[in-house]
Amino acid sequence: MRFVLAALTYFGYLFIITMYSVKVVKYLRLPMHLRSEVYPVIPGDKLSKEKTYYENLEWWTKLRQQNKLRRLWFLFSDYLLLAEYFRRDRGYWLVVYPWHIGFIFIITFHILSFFGALFEWFGVSVAPNSSSLFGIGLYYVSLATGVISFVSGLFGSIGVLINRLVRSDLRDYASPQTYFNYLFLLMVFLSGLLVWIFADPTFSEYREFWKGLIAFNPINVGTLATVHILLFAFLLIYLPFTRSLHYITRLFGFLLIRWDDEPSLPGSLLERKVEEALKQKLNWQGPHIQSGSTWRDAALEEAPRGRNGV
Repeated sequence: MRFVLAALTYFGYLFIITMYSVKVVKYLRLPMHLRSEVYPVIPGDKLSKEKTYYENLEWWTKLRQQNKLRRLWFLFSDYLLLAEYFRRDRGYWLVVYPWHIGFIFIITFHILSFFGALFEWFGVSVAPNSSSLFGIGLYYVSLATGVISFVSGLFGSIGVLINRLVRSDLRDYASPQTYFNYLFLLMVFLSGLLVWIFADPTFSEYREFWKGLIAFNPINVGTLATVHILLFAFLLIYLPFTRSLHYITRLFGFLLIRWDDEPSLPGSLLERKVEEALKQKLNWQGPHIQSGSTWRDAALEEAPRGRNGV
């Protein structure tokens, strides 16, 4: 069994890193977005309540006021506080927030466990009685991260599942995969919590498992730990087929779309990107659009007039 666990763990991490990298590169190579479809009000910039600086005459010739600290705070509140959920639906936030925190922390816990095993492999004890302050700190941070992840994630998984089942405004937008995702993560969090309560309260066994992987000498672990390791390995393999990549692509949405206010000046790199985008072929049609033509053709074509001449 130890070789199965090792093989699945190796494959799971290699698979998710490869698939995420492929998808990120694919997204970055897509044609630039159409700014005409987005009207961003950038948080933290110097704006009036009535308008953005895009409405100022020749705004591209003036210095754009940007507050990077407030932008960072906005990202922090969006990612780690889920401020939009809190503002719109605080009841749902009470369950979706711990669910997201559990997901973030379980990834962090497994990364910390890897580094804990790596430092122990180099002779640095990761334990409460370690002679190294770093080893003591890593031990307690790993322990706290794991416990918070399992407890918070389990509570959140149950909460979001119940909300999806009983609330029609959420149930109508749920697919079978949505419920499978909730149940799958629930089992992952539950298995980790059972390991901590009944088998490995310090997570030392899991670090030993990672030491075996680092040394390419897999070891056997207990039944509960085996179940959790298997579930987590399958989770890594499954995640690229879910919407979990939005943890990364949301950054693209803010930095490359909503907050992209770079003007297209003559001779600039952005102008060249616009020129390339205008060469893209249209694969849809309508009364005012001919399939097979380019975006440039569509932009230059005179719009058809209605009965009243407009």
